[in-house]
Amino acid sequence: MRRRHGRRIGGNVARAAVANESAFTVRAPSEARSLDVRGAAGAGKVAIVHEHALVGELAIIGLLAVGTTLGLHRFGLPATVGFLITGSIAGPHGLHLVANTEHIMQIAEIGVILLLFAIGLEFSLSRLRFIWRTVAVGGSLQVGITTAAALAILVIAGDTVERGLVFGFIVALSSTVVVLRVLSVRGELAAPHGRFTVGALIFQDLLIVPLTLLVPVLAGGEGGRFIVDAGWALARAGLAILAMVLVARFVVPRFFGAVDATRTREVFLLTVISVALGSAWLMNQLGLSVALGAFLAGLLLADTDYRHRATSDIVPLRDAFTSLFFISLGMLVDWRVLVEQPLLAFLIVLGLVPGKWLIASLAAVAMRYPAQAAWRSGIYLSQFGEFGYVVLILGANQGLVTSDEVRLIVTTGVLSIILSRMLMHWTGEMHAGEAILRPLERLLGARGIDEPTQQDAALSGHVIVAGFGVAGRMLARTLANAGVPFVVLELNAETVRAAREEHEHVYYGDVTSLEALEHARLAHASALAILINDPPSARRAITVTREERPDLPVLVRTRYVAERDGLLALGAEHVICEEIESGAEMSANVLQVLGLDAPEIRQRVGDAMEDAEAGNLSRGTREWIAMLGERSP
Repeated sequence: MRRRHGRRIGGNVARAAVANESAFTVRAPSEARSLDVRGAAGAGKVAIVHEHALVGELAIIGLLAVGTTLGLHRFGLPATVGFLITGSIAGPHGLHLVANTEHIMQIAEIGVILLLFAIGLEFSLSRLRFIWRTVAVGGSLQVGITTAAALAILVIAGDTVERGLVFGFIVALSSTVVVLRVLSVRGELAAPHGRFTVGALIFQDLLIVPLTLLVPVLAGGEGGRFIVDAGWALARAGLAILAMVLVARFVVPRFFGAVDATRTREVFLLTVISVALGSAWLMNQLGLSVALGAFLAGLLLADTDYRHRATSDIVPLRDAFTSLFFISLGMLVDWRVLVEQPLLAFLIVLGLVPGKWLIASLAAVAMRYPAQAAWRSGIYLSQFGEFGYVVLILGANQGLVTSDEVRLIVTTGVLSIILSRMLMHWTGEMHAGEAILRPLERLLGARGIDEPTQQDAALSGHVIVAGFGVAGRMLARTLANAGVPFVVLELNAETVRAAREEHEHVYYGDVTSLEALEHARLAHASALAILINDPPSARRAITVTREERPDLPVLVRTRYVAERDGLLALGAEHVICEEIESGAEMSANVLQVLGLDAPEIRQRVGDAMEDAEAGNLSRGTREWIAMLGERSP
């Protein structure tokens, strides 16, 4: 029987675990048929009673979550922590406010699918090509070193190699849902640490297929079938992904074009949701995760003209359902474990957070990421993951993990997610680890900056530009046309390579690193313009620059007006807020369309900006506002 289960990915229980890894639950097949033995009338009454009970439970959970998050917000803690704590309070091991957590978790699964689908919309196949090396090499290093460390600890403690490998796989996997949500909300998916983190998470998601086949083999199953089964599973997954790419290229644009032609928002939204759910279901049928399926669906739709509309339509649903996912996750916490085995629980959390933090940081440095990006990548990968729970249940099903160990790992795993999420919240202010990694960065050849050319090595009176995206390119072109020397620091290696082929003065460099700034001749620069999509790094760059050049004009771009005061307090001389800039441009163009002349446009836009207190955004005056108005025809 065990051999048969090995070929079927661990039997019914394992398949249920893989199908529901996002909700951290295992569903017995008989539960889905619990009403079949009842009469039709009895089943109807039970369904009605249950429906009303579920509505009441959702209301209770919602109110408790609001109260908890409001209380924690006063201490500066993120909402995710509040949702996790809400689940632990309302769950079966807390106040037991929810009679049946199964149905809450089923609803939460939809939140996971919508979240990963929305994140996929922010990527594209062209962007994904740039991180393939991180997926293959960086992911292998992170998972391999973590698994090896856990295996060594357990073998030294007297455990078996088989159990050591299973627990190593369990702790090596991080939370795709938690981490990608934070990176997306903070706009850090394209940042260097975001690229490494996403690459590692994609590798972990793909790894779930061979792991679910390997665990039964470790338990004594038919080892000779492992390579064949794993190869066939990966081949099916590859064919499915190829089919999705072809569908996205040739079918999706026409299909969404027909849907869009109806001019019906409800039909468009229903189509988007159906595509996300259908892709997740398809990948699940092939033995992959629903999260990966949803992410791929969003990824493929990101290359179409309907990307932005799909994103705007799905965001409200995504946020509501994702909140339920975090609450359902908290319901797994069994506080009794902390009383029964406090020391062991503490050691496991220590291994999951600081241990994985260190290992992931070392893996990023080995990939030649600068210390600052490596340190932050470690923070983002330092927690227990949803797929770790899948491997845990498979191990329990095969007799490699006891029920008490499942309780212990799940509880400490959720605690590690809470602790890791709090560290993510403060990651922009934590820099001690960067100093620790600097010597290793130099030893392994990780680059703070490329060596400048002979011409750039003697620059003086130049402008240092941090970031070579759309805004950075525009600034560089403007400076070149004005005859002003400049040097650009950029952490996207592909962007740097392409720019150097065009003979641009662009170097791979971390603007938060003093070494990089010194190579860019900070001491001889006339200004620093920060245009990176990473607010914490922008603040760090201002601080480092002010320590070396208190007199240097620092200009920084930010997305939100709310970030202005903090940047000015750090020493930025000019803060350009995208909210104000876009508002001014839109106002000027609307007035132009309505037929107002240029002087009146400048006057009206200037008055509106003064009313919004925009005139002080970069310590400017009425003349600065008028200068903005000059851009209107």
